[in-house]
Amino acid sequence: MRLGLMGGTFDPIHLGHLVVAEEAREQFRLDRVVFVPNRQPPHKKDYQVTEAEHRYAMCVLATASNPFFEVSREELERPGPSYTVDTIRAFRARVGPNTELYFITGADAVLEIMSWREPDVILGEAHLVAVHRPGFDLGRLAAVVGAERAARILTMPMPGIEISSTELRRRVAEGRSIRHLTADAVVDYINKMSLYRP
Repeated sequence: MRLGLMGGTFDPIHLGHLVVAEEAREQFRLDRVVFVPNRQPPHKKDYQVTEAEHRYAMCVLATASNPFFEVSREELERPGPSYTVDTIRAFRARVGPNTELYFITGADAVLEIMSWREPDVILGEAHLVAVHRPGFDLGRLAAVVGAERAARILTMPMPGIEISSTELRRRVAEGRSIRHLTADAVVDYINKMSLYRP
């Protein structure tokens, strides 16, 4: 079995996340992709993250129509910062040694992997998939992480979908539409819960 793990803040989840997950599923022949919203992202201390339960609910709504997607509460139920290595260990313990794990994340994050907790354990326990993002040069990956580590990182070209959670939050705060940038159910949830409003 091949299991994709897509960790993130998902504040809010958007169509770019869904396209990346589906593309990874196809490119790497994944049986399932599990979205893992984090409780407390250790790398995003600059802004107040929306309450975890709202982010979880939006992930469930956005992925409901895809039978290959599911959403995990793994990081939400673990106290403290959400470290990738802890999540990969938890999934490895749950699925056993015969399941291949693929951790899917953006090129921006992969270029910072040496600042993550226990990067070599992550690379040893899971295939790390670096998704191309505009403005981030994966050609310098070997220079940043070393040739041996870079050889263990899979890269995934993506069509240019320039949607970001930051942009969605800004648009909502300005009273602008986010329809067609995220799932309609997520738009409705954001409006119902008055999220991202000043």
